[in-house]
Amino acid sequence: MKLSFYGADQCVTGSCHCLEVNGKRVLIDCGLQQGRDEVSNSEFPFAANTIDFVLVTHAHIDHSGRIPMLIKQGFQGRILTTSMTARLLEIMLLDSAHIQEQDAEWKNRKGERSGAPRTEPLYTVEDAERVSEFLDTCEYGELVHLCEGVDLEYVDAGHLLGSAFIAMDLTENGVKKSIVFSGDIGNINQPIIRDPVQITGADYVVMESTYGDRNHPESWGYTENLARIIDETMARGGNVVIPSFAVGRTQELLYFIREIKEQHLVKSVPDFPVYIDSPLAKAATSIFDSDLRGYMDHDAVWLVRKGTKMFRFPNLCLTESSEESKALNEDPTPKVIISASGMCDAGRIRHHLKHNLWRPECTILFVGYQGEGTLGRSLLEGAKSVKLFGEEIAVQAHLENFTGLSSHADRDHLIKWISGFQHPKPQQVFVVHGDREVAPFFAQSLTGMGIPAHAPQYTEVYDLAANTMLERGYLPERKPKIVAGSKVTPAYERLVTVGNMLSESIRRSKGRDNKSLAKFAEQLRQLLEKWEM
Repeated sequence: MKLSFYGADQCVTGSCHCLEVNGKRVLIDCGLQQGRDEVSNSEFPFAANTIDFVLVTHAHIDHSGRIPMLIKQGFQGRILTTSMTARLLEIMLLDSAHIQEQDAEWKNRKGERSGAPRTEPLYTVEDAERVSEFLDTCEYGELVHLCEGVDLEYVDAGHLLGSAFIAMDLTENGVKKSIVFSGDIGNINQPIIRDPVQITGADYVVMESTYGDRNHPESWGYTENLARIIDETMARGGNVVIPSFAVGRTQELLYFIREIKEQHLVKSVPDFPVYIDSPLAKAATSIFDSDLRGYMDHDAVWLVRKGTKMFRFPNLCLTESSEESKALNEDPTPKVIISASGMCDAGRIRHHLKHNLWRPECTILFVGYQGEGTLGRSLLEGAKSVKLFGEEIAVQAHLENFTGLSSHADRDHLIKWISGFQHPKPQQVFVVHGDREVAPFFAQSLTGMGIPAHAPQYTEVYDLAANTMLERGYLPERKPKIVAGSKVTPAYERLVTVGNMLSESIRRSKGRDNKSLAKFAEQLRQLLEKWEM
């Protein structure tokens, strides 16, 4: 009864874990690493034909994006997920395959001039289309017997339509253990979807820690703040360009913009046009517009019952062709453009940034997590110019960051969720899906609360029956991080991360007694004085 860690180990993307029970190998997620690569996406640390089952927590590409590659390399088993995730996977993996093919084509055109060897895509559209042949579905709360010694249940994770925690009961050689894989733990009070379900106990928990070192800002005022940004930008005659994840985040934005229009919150251009410029987002919105019974929260159910179209409003246009996309930047009319990808590393958003970043009257609004090494992170960290399609583009537009608009639980809610595991209490919590500085910090926080926890390293192997590590993993060498054109050392990155943790600790100290606060402040003052000497 072993658990191996093959992705999202002290990094945020590329989730992949492998259970071995009674001779069967069960992969939990098979994600694509995004942003600053540490491990090659093109290779698995196992043979694809040795995997018997794949369990998918949700459809986001960092949890599902290498499934077509697994099939391409010889996987012959079964894939299990919720029926809603299966619907989203169909469109998301095809979109990912298109990107893989386009990236390979671009590299090969460039390589012909330099004599570089040809690049093959990780997988093709044909590979992605084959996923449905291997797919089985279930619903929340349905008890599934997967194979000898493995029974499981999918539980609503509140992160994306169809997202799930996977709770498993394992039996091997008379030893019984329970384990929960969190996937991504959802934020609370999100529109459309329900809050995460609290699971009451497990022997082991594999949990994410994306925001394990910080809390989200106050969550009130999304609609009002979004309206303010749109109003101010329209008054300047500029465009609001929003890099957004095509599935989930784009639909949330449509939900908020519908409210803005219904409440007449934008005065400068009341009937401002909104363009969804992403074929994937268009397809996903059609799924969100369909029958979501069993997935929607109470407010969304109420809106549907009274006949409200949650994601539709006047002057909304969903583009399809590349010609329609290009025309948006030739039209001088102020508008809102929502386009993928959310981290600006691929897709049509890069064209819109090329045409709008240099314009002081425009606003680039970030509404999601920007991974290490992505163009989005570089912009937020102060890049003065960026290279797009071989051209240096000055950054003169207004940059806004809605850090509170997140589909991930923040630090306090992560702690609340894992603290609810009482019957039984976990023998070990494996903290994954967090930056190299964040995952170990969050694991230490849990250990300090009396919850045994550690942040596994890539290729670590753990014996669940004996509750002991069998093989130590390793941390792949990081590529240098570039900020505003300059390399940043790992030591400086760690200093910045710890500084952010300190700021978060200070914010959480509000309301404590004056004596404790004064002692904390004096300790910090002495540390700073010592450092400056």
